Amino acid sequence: MARVLVTGGSGFIGRNLVEVLVARGDSVRVLDVAEPEPKPADVDYVRGSVADRVACEKALVGIERVYHLAGIAHLWRRDRADFDTVNRLGTETLLEAAAANRVSRVVHCSTESILLPRRRNHKAIDESAPPTLEDMPGPYTRSKHLAERAALRAAQKGLDVVVVNPTVPVGVGDRNMTPPAQMLQLFLAGQTPFFLDCVLNLVDVRDIADGIVRAGDNGRTGDRYILGGENVAMRELLPVLARKSGRPMPRRAVPAAVALATGLVSGWIADLVTHRAPVATREAVVLALRSAPFDSAKAKRELGYAPEPIDRALTEVVDAFKRSNSST
Repeated sequence: MARVLVTGGSGFIGRNLVEVLVARGDSVRVLDVAEPEPKPADVDYVRGSVADRVACEKALVGIERVYHLAGIAHLWRRDRADFDTVNRLGTETLLEAAAANRVSRVVHCSTESILLPRRRNHKAIDESAPPTLEDMPGPYTRSKHLAERAALRAAQKGLDVVVVNPTVPVGVGDRNMTPPAQMLQLFLAGQTPFFLDCVLNLVDVRDIADGIVRAGDNGRTGDRYILGGENVAMRELLPVLARKSGRPMPRRAVPAAVALATGLVSGWIADLVTHRAPVATREAVVLALRSAPFDSAKAKRELGYAPEPIDRALTEVVDAFKRSNSST
């Protein structure tokens, strides 16, 4: 039984990871700004931010392994500086504290979005993708790129760090409504007549949790592992959602220029008028326009990662949507 810390353990992927770790007998502590709902009886909880060195030190007492998932997963914040504070500075603070506390291993959870090429070429992306800060299209990806770079730099300095890059998680219980959940909700609720022509790599959130654990057990120090599932074109996904939900889906693709303009205007309205997250941001549109298939062969080969077909998770999400709407 290992004594482990999961930062961001109250989030969508984090809660699923905590379940896997508890089920296999690990002693689990969660560091998060939000308390888990519901709070597991067999999980220790520390409230705090990874950007707070004192909170990190408190959470790391007696810990052997860290799974670092804490971060802002959305693509809009009223204060853009929050991205850098939480995602970049928070990661650096946690890594420094982990090194000082002689943690045996850190698994850093990054994102597939920082691996997307500036120009869409439809080639499958693997771990050899060489992202640069100049390629990042907005504050979210810049902060995540800098966080991953800090993790890899820590590995070079002697801390045992493994990096994972999950693709697009799908599953029930995304209470924070991260971008994938917002997208599916938008289509199922019939709130848009258009779609953006892109390719998504969809993966069951439970498979991501399993892959993160496998990376902690078997990943190579200083290496990156893409935890993906199935590459699905939006044109293929929408008919599947229509069949499962019995609801009509948009049939017309929005032109790239229109999508970019919509993202700019939506972001401007959110910043200055509503102060609520917009349906889309310019950064989100740019990422969609750069979309490409992902290749998880390395994780399958080295970690034994074996994601299930995405159909089950999509069915569960659609069924949950139906239940929610029938009860209102």
